[in-house]
Amino acid sequence: MSEIDMTITVPTAQDIQAVGAAIGVNARSGDLVMLNGPLGAGKTTMTQGIARALGIQARVQSPTFTIAQIHHGHDAQGSALDLVHVDAYRLTSMEELDALDLDTTLDEALTVVEWGEGKTEVLSADRLEITIERPEGSASGEEPEDLLTDAPRVLTLLSHGERSAQLARAVMDSPQVRSLVEQSVTEQNQ
Repeated sequence: MSEIDMTITVPTAQDIQAVGAAIGVNARSGDLVMLNGPLGAGKTTMTQGIARALGIQARVQSPTFTIAQIHHGHDAQGSALDLVHVDAYRLTSMEELDALDLDTTLDEALTVVEWGEGKTEVLSADRLEITIERPEGSASGEEPEDLLTDAPRVLTLLSHGERSAQLARAVMDSPQVRSLVEQSVTEQNQ
């Protein structure tokens, strides 16, 4: 099993969407991306970037209450590629996960799961996990103003399997992400 662990600093929400767009451009049917991080980290913002790259015109919001939404899009070659967007925050059991029937669309779509850590790893051994860390502006980081700040986030990409390693490499090699990495290195050297 191939495993890749990489970190990117993203200064703005627009940059988070650019990383998402790099995922969308390089995604294929059967890819599973898990987005982890605290409330307000940018999980849905990243999914919006993925959706935009797939040519999805519909508004992409966190499916908190519907739990899963399917958006119809296209991959970089123009072939149909649906985005299955899942919010696993409210899932409390394997039965609830099974009831979503994600295994029926998993091979045919790009599946993006928010809040999936510890819940949805059973969907595929080959998955790309992205943890988004946001700065905490208060002692607990739970003040409403902390969640609205367009402050730098740190993204950690961890692949589990060959396909997710290919996807992670393609994302890191995309011009937008390479620019973010170079910018981060320059800032650290100053």
